[in-house]
Amino acid sequence: MSEKWKDRKILVTGGGGFIGSRLVEVLMRSGAQVRAFVRYNSRGDSGLLRTLSPYVLGEIEIVPGDLRDEDAVRNAVRDREVVFHLGALISIPYSYLHPAEVAETNMMGTLNVLLACRDMGVQRLVHTSTSEVYGTARTAPISERHPLQGQSPYSASKIGADKLAESFYCAYDLPVITVRPFNTYGPAQSARAVIPTIITQALTRDTIHLGNLDSTRDFTYVDDTVAGFLSAAEGSAGIGEVFNLGTGEEIRIGDLANKVIAMVGRDVKIDLQPERLRPEKSEVMRLISDNRRAREVLGWSPQISLEEGLKRTIHWISENINQYRVGKYEF
Repeated sequence: MSEKWKDRKILVTGGGGFIGSRLVEVLMRSGAQVRAFVRYNSRGDSGLLRTLSPYVLGEIEIVPGDLRDEDAVRNAVRDREVVFHLGALISIPYSYLHPAEVAETNMMGTLNVLLACRDMGVQRLVHTSTSEVYGTARTAPISERHPLQGQSPYSASKIGADKLAESFYCAYDLPVITVRPFNTYGPAQSARAVIPTIITQALTRDTIHLGNLDSTRDFTYVDDTVAGFLSAAEGSAGIGEVFNLGTGEEIRIGDLANKVIAMVGRDVKIDLQPERLRPEKSEVMRLISDNRRAREVLGWSPQISLEEGLKRTIHWISENINQYRVGKYEF
């Protein structure tokens, strides 16, 4: 880890999430002064930050709030040098049920972050997009110039957030970089995502229930994604631009399930469950990244193969299977 982060004052919105908590941990271990903005709930739940070691957790400044609250966001951004904005409502199935909440959180929440960063002179803002904004690939691999397609309320809300970030660079010269992760996975990820869904069932059930088996995805290990965030914040290149963070390789979901089954070493069947299917026009059939811009401009490249990443993830989940409601369709 670069010494660049030692004693730097950092804010991570969405710090209790899957990628955010890992980013917080890496920054803390590099000597940064980290403030994590987490969504408030009455349980005082800090999300996946609770999985960090007591020493690391004790050094983090955890600030509960809601991205839709302008004052809460401004207070979180105050005196920070670098802001990593990962906070969002990210569930696609949830966005079908509650599109207004998802749109307000992801767009207006991002607007609040942008305004606070502009007004308080933040040195760098790294804004988080998603490969879902591309929709089903029209051309492959998908470069940053690929058309944006709002095939779900979630993806539409993220397109809006991305364009707000772009506008603040153009209108106010805000030093913002947008990173666009492709299907990040790894230890501690919730069963809302497909890889933990497959692994938890393969470890404990005779049948794996899944949705679309023919769609393909570009899976990126969480440590590689975090390295991409840090690369976007460290250098002077790429400000105002968008960068794909993906491996450039795709795998069919059915083949992914068979790979996990082979690695787990159990005789498990695969069953398609209709309730897990997206609406027909909302289904994204193919996502595969063109990551050349991130390689050339940010100096980033993925280091962990799918096989190695799955091995690490299977091991972690097998050691923590009691944290999952196996087989339940998570939103």
